[in-house]
Amino acid sequence: MEAGINKRKTEHIRLCLTDAVEGVNKSTGLEGISFIHNALPEINFNDIDLRTNFLNKSLKAPFLVSSMTGGSELAVQINQNLAKAAEEKGWVIALGSTRALLESTAHQDSFLIRKHAPSVPLIANLGAVQLNYGYGADEAQRIVDLTEADSLVLHLNSLQEVFQDEGDVNFEKLLPKIEKVCKSLDVPVGAKEVGFGIDGETARRLHDAGISYIDVAGAGGTSWSQVEKLRSQNPLHKAAAEAFNSWGNPTKDCIVSVKSELTGVPVVASGGMKTGLDAAKAITIGADIIGFARKLLEAATTSTEAVLEAMEQIELELKITMFGIGAKTLEELKNTKRVSIMGRSLMDD
Repeated sequence: MEAGINKRKTEHIRLCLTDAVEGVNKSTGLEGISFIHNALPEINFNDIDLRTNFLNKSLKAPFLVSSMTGGSELAVQINQNLAKAAEEKGWVIALGSTRALLESTAHQDSFLIRKHAPSVPLIANLGAVQLNYGYGADEAQRIVDLTEADSLVLHLNSLQEVFQDEGDVNFEKLLPKIEKVCKSLDVPVGAKEVGFGIDGETARRLHDAGISYIDVAGAGGTSWSQVEKLRSQNPLHKAAAEAFNSWGNPTKDCIVSVKSELTGVPVVASGGMKTGLDAAKAITIGADIIGFARKLLEAATTSTEAVLEAMEQIELELKITMFGIGAKTLEELKNTKRVSIMGRSLMDD
């Protein structure tokens, strides 16, 4: 039987698969964006090009398998299926928190997926708060070395830790420690939230400390206050979590805010992403890479083929959106004026 951190990882997966874990009355904000159909696109659908670059590697599409899991028996097959599919489709793949890799010998294969995804960008993951609990640059580099990762992302999950019965809640003076990790590691370091969002001012502070890219991980998808409420054995935590079931910055607002503060810094849009149409909307307001998590999780419990099918649908939806406005490349999509934001058409500018 699994115990400790490994048991928690299994509980997280099962709850995300079976329970209502999205925020209440909280959306990504992307519903306020719509495209203006182009009846004469003047392009060949078969020539639409989704290729881009991230972490100094070429991608076949601007997509990321977002950090989800690792460190449990159930995660072994999930991550292998995700890795094989990411390799075939040319997507970035990110691991769940790799703290378990250093703290437990159980299920280490769930993190060691490079053999299944030898060429695509691979991102390892560590909770930033662990820098206040004995972790530092040496442990971070060890994680990168063990996973053969192209990057490490530090996740910021303050509210999740508060509601988690075993949570680590000392987030004091983390920024100097983040800066030390950024300076010490031999790979780029990114920062991400877990579903409550990163705003522009916070992104600026992180970038000034050496963070290379921002994954906004906004509200509108899985709410980790809801997940931890379902796990909790603490009646006070359960009751308090109800007050925060709509907490967080919508993904759209995060993208706009971060782009207003930072130029030339890659932005990953995750948090409630469900379709290629969502991805297209996020790209038009400044996102570079789009992250999908729970959308792929159920497929990953089944087979690599099921994951590939879900990925292919997302890619097709993005291509159809681009065809619908006459955008042949991602650069043309980014610069299109065939978009209306909260009722204001950019074509009128």
